[in-house]
Amino acid sequence: MQDWVSAYGRSLTLKAIRDALAAARSQAGEGAAIPGFDELLARAHQMLESRTAPSLAPVINASGVILHTNLGRAPLSQASIAAMQQVAAGYSNLEFDLASGKRGSRLVHAEALLQQLTGAEAALVVNNNAAAVLLALSALARRKSVVIARSQLVEIGGGFRVPDVMKQSGAKLLEVGTTNRVHLSDYEQAIAGGAALVMRAHRSNFKIIGFTEEPALAEIVKVSHHAGLPVVDDLGSGALLDTARYGMAHEPTVQESLAAGVDLVCFSGDKLLGGPQAGILIGKAGLVAQCKKHPLARAIRADKLCLAALSATLLHYLKEEAEREVPLWQMIAMTVEQARARAQKWRDVLGIGGLVAGESTVGGGSLPGETLPTVLLALEMAHPTRFLARLRAASPPIIARLEENRILCDPRTVLPEQDALFLARLSEAGSG
Repeated sequence: MQDWVSAYGRSLTLKAIRDALAAARSQAGEGAAIPGFDELLARAHQMLESRTAPSLAPVINASGVILHTNLGRAPLSQASIAAMQQVAAGYSNLEFDLASGKRGSRLVHAEALLQQLTGAEAALVVNNNAAAVLLALSALARRKSVVIARSQLVEIGGGFRVPDVMKQSGAKLLEVGTTNRVHLSDYEQAIAGGAALVMRAHRSNFKIIGFTEEPALAEIVKVSHHAGLPVVDDLGSGALLDTARYGMAHEPTVQESLAAGVDLVCFSGDKLLGGPQAGILIGKAGLVAQCKKHPLARAIRADKLCLAALSATLLHYLKEEAEREVPLWQMIAMTVEQARARAQKWRDVLGIGGLVAGESTVGGGSLPGETLPTVLLALEMAHPTRFLARLRAASPPIIARLEENRILCDPRTVLPEQDALFLARLSEAGSG
């Protein structure tokens, strides 16, 4: 057991041995056979392994959902991973000005890149988009009325609701229009009744179809500015590239919001941007400065690893290489022919399964209802739910999907460097 002490520490080792003995005594008292010495050791070692195994671990995503929120959303580019490793391995100039030798600000590291990329006057990075919206409203509209359409009072994953986030900021909701129809006159009447700010929340995770109407963002901005009110646009997904180029509906981009005259745009770093979890605010320098000075900004600030990964991701866009380097866009850009070739390779290696046409989805609360055509590896199993359980118990776990009693694996979301491991674990699960 000396090796266990070296690997796990003396305290954990002793606790595992005592717990294994206690469990054996309890079971023996109920009539179970008394285990031998080797069996006791094996039980203690299993306890040590399970108690020290990380609960957060990599998985192989074969589900076809690109931005799978439950699986960590966007995988990072190699450059972003390298940037995080370099910053994490030692000290950095996170809040140190190398030119002056004096204290600096962490806020500058991604700001210059965002300014170059979007043309915004200023930028601020916090830990997620909900925090960005909360900060904007807290800094600009606390105890004041904020105009927002009823059709935009959305609920995001985990039961978090935009109205609740707004109320937490101290802002007062001034709802206009109905669930399906909002007119420009609704905004004009609400603004005339007294408001401090107008907000637009993009419905990135659902659609309203049928008898609907909503004014264009530029029109909302025009009437708001005429009354001297700033406009905050909660875009959520944070697209910088046009999704229509890949056969999907057009997702409003950050650049389009700024072009429409929006004063402050909030969006995510780990959705259609394809970077780390982050909330990004860009827009007018005066408004961003108010957000930077607010006490809440420190509580929700981004750490050095986020800033390093985000900066590297933004650089891909500046260098016009996002489609080639950012995994999210590699997956979106994958053609049906490429998916078929990869699925065929899987089938050839495994010697089982068939190829079927299917659909991939973007996920992550982005582009609701939009799918991408793909080719899936379909496996017929006598007990498909048991097989899925074996896949989830593999190392690393494999997450596939079950449809019509078939196990379906989508090449679009399995990273190319994971192929060998994916096929090995799939084969092991099939022979188990």
